[in-house]
Amino acid sequence: MKKQLPVEFIYQFFSLIIAGIIIHAIYVSIIRPNANLVLEHQAIQINTNPEYVPERSVYILVRDLEQEACFILMFWAMSLMGYKAWLTIQEKRILTLDLIPRTQGTSILPEDSRELSRPVQSLPLTQQSFLLSRALLTALHRFRSTRNIQDVANAVRGICEAEAERMDSELSMIRYISWAIPSIGFLGTVRGIGQALGQAHQAVQGNIAGVTQSLGVAFNSTFVALLISILIMFLMHQLQLAQERLALDVEEYCDSRLIQHLQS
Repeated sequence: MKKQLPVEFIYQFFSLIIAGIIIHAIYVSIIRPNANLVLEHQAIQINTNPEYVPERSVYILVRDLEQEACFILMFWAMSLMGYKAWLTIQEKRILTLDLIPRTQGTSILPEDSRELSRPVQSLPLTQQSFLLSRALLTALHRFRSTRNIQDVANAVRGICEAEAERMDSELSMIRYISWAIPSIGFLGTVRGIGQALGQAHQAVQGNIAGVTQSLGVAFNSTFVALLISILIMFLMHQLQLAQERLALDVEEYCDSRLIQHLQS
């Protein structure tokens, strides 16, 4: 576990940097130039044709700084969830292994614990840190030392519950991002409304172009931020569900493959 923390921190840091570079490059090279072209075309059409109704453009919808920040946080959160999902998949794969070799109808005695722990201890170091490996080793060591089956069951349940709480706490950064995205959208709303109020004197004189553009910034930023927040929350709950199922599957694996066959 100690070796995973620096790797995960480095992954988080560089994924944020890479997401920022890629999204900013897309905005500079594609989104903002096209948005400016659309605005220029709409301004020409409005001046030449008073009955012209501007169409909503995706480029204008996402062109502001707040939307750019929301997309950076979205891809950062998705990269973090992808890393967590990959770890969960790796841990689920060893559930298909027969780490407790036994024949039908045989009982496991405390004297067999040392021999049964060898297949788990022969796994690669990375897999030995997985929840299933730690739960099996804890159960076998507890059974060899206490010879009490109830203590073994409590130990397995305790380590699975502790792991579920740890995985849930490690989602705190993703929860913070899912909270920060709509907050950034509301900041764009405040900025747009403030700009619109600063141009109120132009609207009184009959020029409402600046006011409508500023109000567009206000509503577009909130709209995009809320859509991204809905997507992030959906993916986060799917990840949390997969992690909870992992803890339950490990507990069931230990119960069916080990605990039910213990004989004190």
